[in-house]
Amino acid sequence: MPTAAEPLPIAVLISGGGTTLRNLIHRRAADDLPVDIRLVVSSNPDAAGLRFAADANIPTLVVERQTNASPEAFRDAIFGPCRASGVRLVVMGGFLKHVLIPPDFQNRVVNIHPALIPAFCGRGMYGQRVHRAVLDYGAKTSGCTVHFVDDQYDHGPIVLQRVVPVLDDDTTHTLAARVFAAECEALPEALRLIAAGKVRVEGRRVRIAAKESAAEKSAAEESGAKDNEAN
Repeated sequence: MPTAAEPLPIAVLISGGGTTLRNLIHRRAADDLPVDIRLVVSSNPDAAGLRFAADANIPTLVVERQTNASPEAFRDAIFGPCRASGVRLVVMGGFLKHVLIPPDFQNRVVNIHPALIPAFCGRGMYGQRVHRAVLDYGAKTSGCTVHFVDDQYDHGPIVLQRVVPVLDDDTTHTLAARVFAAECEALPEALRLIAAGKVRVEGRRVRIAAKESAAEKSAAEESGAKDNEAN
């Protein structure tokens, strides 16, 4: 992955409103996210998120599932342009179509899901359906999950999760707003970790490199100073 000074080239896959994409664009514009959004791919030609990309001068591409004869053709129509654009990581931001992950993009595709996987996830569980299921079950907490994507729905290794409370008077809309606020922090945090090379996948476990403490940093600097004196 790129160094801390070099932004991570990404593509963002969308299907609808593009609120996740908009959050990433705003974070990048504020120098709060070390990414270079090279391409936005939509499965829907009428996706509102395409306007956010156009306003930010980001190249866009529409790839509809029904115009591709097979799952493999759909996969290639998406990931071929990502390769050509020099993309190192693909981010699914409200992408509602199942797509196969090519071998060279294994552990290089992330998704954010509006619940705490493995609860309230899987095929057909997206948007308001997720929050309706959380409320109907009587869960006391919900949240969001950033995970790597494999060929199964909401199944890949988990990078991080954020928890929010479920309140007694919640509706699907109030719960969705609270979860989305958590998503707006969680996904950028995960992308920063990946861009900094601090994420390592071991089977189903994702290891995050520990942040160096102030004491450790001071000790390292003192050791380096001593080495310089000795030389």
